[in-house]
Amino acid sequence: MNVLEQVLADLEAEGAQLERLVADLDETGWRTPTPAPGWDVATQVAHLAWTDDAAVAAATSKDVWDALVLRALEDPDGFVDAEALAGGRVPPADLLARWRAGRAALAAALRSAPEGRRMPWFGPPMSATSMATARFMETWAHALDVADALDAVVLPTDRIRHVAHLGVRTRGFAFATHGLPAPTEEVRVELVAPSGEAWTWGDEAAEQRVTGSAYDFCLRVTQRRHRDDLDLTAVGPVADRWLDLAQAFAGPPGPGRAPGATGLDDPAGPVA
Repeated sequence: MNVLEQVLADLEAEGAQLERLVADLDETGWRTPTPAPGWDVATQVAHLAWTDDAAVAAATSKDVWDALVLRALEDPDGFVDAEALAGGRVPPADLLARWRAGRAALAAALRSAPEGRRMPWFGPPMSATSMATARFMETWAHALDVADALDAVVLPTDRIRHVAHLGVRTRGFAFATHGLPAPTEEVRVELVAPSGEAWTWGDEAAEQRVTGSAYDFCLRVTQRRHRDDLDLTAVGPVADRWLDLAQAFAGPPGPGRAPGATGLDDPAGPVA
């Protein structure tokens, strides 16, 4: 199995896990508020459906993608919320059907993408594998918001390696979103996976280091928990600052979570 197929298989599993969490909800369940202000469970799923549709457009149709970008430029600060809120107002059965179809269409589009092609996106252009990785990250992060809202326990799996990898790769981007130059110093990252496996990135001899739980690192780079609540250690000023700014998702920096905030006690959760 090549890398793209590995990521797509994990993306399919992550989507199916979230679908099992929401498929049998009644109307009240779909309207349960989540940590993202103003977003209920239906809004979270609608956001995933819309973003999958956008990724299909980026992969398959310049005209559709260009039209989507023009709509976004009409309200750059509010279009993500507007699309998610509108999509979440439809009957749950219709929303689930749209999301299922979009997931299947995305997998097919990425499998068919010419090798080496980079697709446009709201951040830097991405390869098919990078797009699949980004879709995994968003699916995982928004599924966590849904689980928080429903007070559901979702056990971590080693599938989160994709989120951790994206978190490492976006270190320079995280600084740039705050108007800061990307540091040139190497940062060694050493994480312990849910399975107990050791995951590492960077030069083993680097003085700057981030170590700790891979799951907690993923929570941090998706801004789902405050760093004070996580099992992560930074050595060196660059590594330390990075954990303050870490952001694996496109768009402006979110307000993040307050210390001790998990789930609905969070007053300002991000929308990735």
